[in-house]
Amino acid sequence: MSTTTLDLAIIGAGAAGLHAARRALDRGARIQVFDAHARIGDSWRERYRSLRLFTPRRWAELPGLRLGIGMFDYPTAAQLADYLERYAETFEIPVRTATRVQRLHVGDDGLFGVALDTGEEVVAERVVVATGVHHRPIVPPFAAAADPSIRQLHSLDYHGPEDLAEGPVLVVGAANSGTDIALEAAAAGHETIIAGRNPGQVPGHIDTPIGNLISEIFIRRLRNATSDTEKGRRAWEERRGHGVNLVRNHMSDLRRAGIREVGRVTAVDDGRPILEGGEWLDPATIVWCTGSRPILDWIDIPGFADGDGVRHERGMSMVVPGLAFMGLPFQYSIASPTLMGMGRDAEYVVERLLQPSPVLRAA
Repeated sequence: MSTTTLDLAIIGAGAAGLHAARRALDRGARIQVFDAHARIGDSWRERYRSLRLFTPRRWAELPGLRLGIGMFDYPTAAQLADYLERYAETFEIPVRTATRVQRLHVGDDGLFGVALDTGEEVVAERVVVATGVHHRPIVPPFAAAADPSIRQLHSLDYHGPEDLAEGPVLVVGAANSGTDIALEAAAAGHETIIAGRNPGQVPGHIDTPIGNLISEIFIRRLRNATSDTEKGRRAWEERRGHGVNLVRNHMSDLRRAGIREVGRVTAVDDGRPILEGGEWLDPATIVWCTGSRPILDWIDIPGFADGDGVRHERGMSMVVPGLAFMGLPFQYSIASPTLMGMGRDAEYVVERLLQPSPVLRAA
């Protein structure tokens, strides 16, 4: 078995991982980035094809390289994926693609062991976990009771209208992904129902120069809602458990498209979904836009997380010195898990990890 020793191992070559990698390279660290996908950016290529971000160019770019779209444009998922790949090539970031980390643990010597699916064991003094939070679909337990004739899929698995069965479509979840998919289903000729609480919407239309400038104000508010301010903590508590405000789509867009808006789906009876008011629905397809969670069971470090998630302070593990995370919800600000907040978080995490005299881990 071959062994490699690194100053820093970064797990995940998305935007968060590349942010951290570039800053670590600038400090002269010996690093390696590991990503399970075949290509850098594939996590974005796997999303539905019509996805367009609502992060404007200025906030979507990583340091030192233009995204290659208009000043007031918003990238598609495919454009961002290609940009991330180009970024790694431009700055010669050492990324091993198609390489899955199967286990992360701390050895008797206090160093991290990074076990790869290739059979290698990489040893690192420090580790950044930047694998993202959208991996395991969240679907209500009663979904399993739906009639087998109903096609069910989660928004993470939806690519385009070809994934929908002929007939009515029920989209469960009325936030940004849900409204995107509902509008696409209706445009493809499906009778479409969208279920769920209206999360509210950002005023204006962001796909105009004026709307772009207004979105800048909204972005700054998200970045300023930080964990070290009372205002930020209060804003986070108010947002927890609720969908993100609609940014591009408006509920009026759904009404113009002929999409019916209904309340929550609360159960399945006799194979059919039922609304909270008791109405039965008879869809041919259900698309669950009901959220997702990270997959972290490969981290074999006792106590690194609890029932509330990763135990951290601004991304730095509260359990194991030298272990850090990127892209966590409210890692430092409400913007932390987005392109708008990752750069600042990466600067903090890498600076702390690569201090000249790092805190030694207990064996």
